[in-house]
Amino acid sequence: MKIVPVGDRVVVKRVESEGKTSGGIVLPDSAKDKPAEGRVLSVGPGRLLKDGTRATPQVAEGDRVLFTAWSGTEIKIDGSELLIMSEDEILAVVG
Repeated sequence: MKIVPVGDRVVVKRVESEGKTSGGIVLPDSAKDKPAEGRVLSVGPGRLLKDGTRATPQVAEGDRVLFTAWSGTEIKIDGSELLIMSEDEILAVVG
């Protein structure tokens, strides 16, 4: 199923965090921090400007992005956990 966000929203899938510390200790799921990195799955058409035109989105499908751990709204579609967030919540694109 393809999700097409509206406005300046983007759909992001979090990347899995490392399950082991640098010292070799395996972390249970309850001790892991939420990853603040993900892949952009789809991008909306852009923010609507005052003159009626749309701003071009700064991210594209497939971009690896960084965001704060509590950004966006978590949704579950077909068993996948996804985030829908505003483009403003994205901090950086990892090149």
